[in-house]
Amino acid sequence: MKLKIQFITPLVLILVFFQSCTQDFDEINADPNRPSEVFPGVILDQLQYRLVNSSIGRSRGFTHEMMQMMSPRASVNNGLHRYVIEPNNSEGFWNNHYRLMTDLMNMYQVSERLGADAYMGVALVLRSWSYSMMTDAFGDIPFSESNKVEQGVFQPVFDTQKDIYQQMLIDLENANTLLSGTSSFIYGGDLIYQTTGAAGILKWRKFCNSLRIRLLLRILNKDGEINVVEQINMILGNPIKYPVFESIEDDAILRYPGTFPFYNPYFNLRNLSWNEGVYYSIYFIDWLNGMDDPRREVWATTIEENGEQVYKGIMSGYPSEVEYTVGSHSSFPSELRDFSDLGLIMTYSELEFIFAELALRGYETPKSIKDHYEGGIASSIRQWGKNVPSGHFDNPLVTFNESASFEAQLEQIIQHKYFALFFTDYQAWYEKRRTGYPILPRGDGIPAENRFPVRITYPNYLQALNPDNLEAAVARMGGDTPDTKVWWEK
Repeated sequence: MKLKIQFITPLVLILVFFQSCTQDFDEINADPNRPSEVFPGVILDQLQYRLVNSSIGRSRGFTHEMMQMMSPRASVNNGLHRYVIEPNNSEGFWNNHYRLMTDLMNMYQVSERLGADAYMGVALVLRSWSYSMMTDAFGDIPFSESNKVEQGVFQPVFDTQKDIYQQMLIDLENANTLLSGTSSFIYGGDLIYQTTGAAGILKWRKFCNSLRIRLLLRILNKDGEINVVEQINMILGNPIKYPVFESIEDDAILRYPGTFPFYNPYFNLRNLSWNEGVYYSIYFIDWLNGMDDPRREVWATTIEENGEQVYKGIMSGYPSEVEYTVGSHSSFPSELRDFSDLGLIMTYSELEFIFAELALRGYETPKSIKDHYEGGIASSIRQWGKNVPSGHFDNPLVTFNESASFEAQLEQIIQHKYFALFFTDYQAWYEKRRTGYPILPRGDGIPAENRFPVRITYPNYLQALNPDNLEAAVARMGGDTPDTKVWWEK
């Protein structure tokens, strides 16, 4: 025993010595210029950039084709324009969302430890925005238990869409409170409003409450299950506590600076991928032509026809044997690849159309139905860098018919909201599902059994990774098909 003690004692001394030396070594060699903790501003700018890139990618890769804004030049099998949603439309969106939510929750937790209320508020706004896209696309999804692998949750439950909406609305209320109690982004990093002071905080509050109005309108027919009408009136009746967008200067847009690493994600896309493989649809272009809409110059190329430069679209949902030649119809101009204001999240134009509909439904909004409607069109045109032409609202396709029926006025509001939602994630698709508008023509090549999809189906791999919770969600929703309606559609 004595020998044992004599043997261990020098070993312990050696270990203590090396531990002390190592600690001293770490202190001596610590980089005084490297932060010991990641601050929320460092996470925020990269997070905003990736979230927005994903959002506008969903527009171009899904909504534009589904909603007959554009169609592929050649399409032998299936295709969104024939109402077929491929697995990649499901898996890519799902994977990217939950990966980014991990970073967002990390930012929230870091901000909470630092007492950085502004970043906590922004995190809740971005979380609600991103989750609203997800649940409106899929229905019931993991929410309350998502992104908790570090806590041992490997198979999260799927929350009901109703519960998700209730929590998003609570989160937006809390976000407005957090933001109203602070005056600056002390750690920087805000790419969307690009300001660290009170002006930026106010714009985030306006975005927060405008987003809340968007979500409340979407679930308006569920008033009673959720106090939707009460919340709408609360926001409309107290603009000091609940400020909303007041002009295009308040638009929630990530304006790409064009410097490393925050380029417009399409800036180096080859022509084959950018504009040689897709064309605008007849429906979309003919409406713009009929309105003599100035946004055409930003959105579309012209072709020469009978000695004139014209905007021309192709059929959506065309038969599989059809193939359009390169350069024969209008597509995306090269300049749009470098457009700094392409990072659309939510705009004043959209809010004006929301208010137009609410006014139509009898709510007390800041202006009349007609004024909100015209404001939505005008602000969208200005948002894309153009001026409203003289006499634009005298055009028969634009003039608001105040004597028309409720349904006819609603159709006109949503029809023009459709154009204002160009490049805004899935919103035009969601609005079509909510209201039935715009009424899109059915292409000759769409199989008779194909119906307009109202939902994206779950990724196939969930059957192996989270089978029990997936099965429970599918049973509760009544199926896992593109025809399965989500809670707010039923």
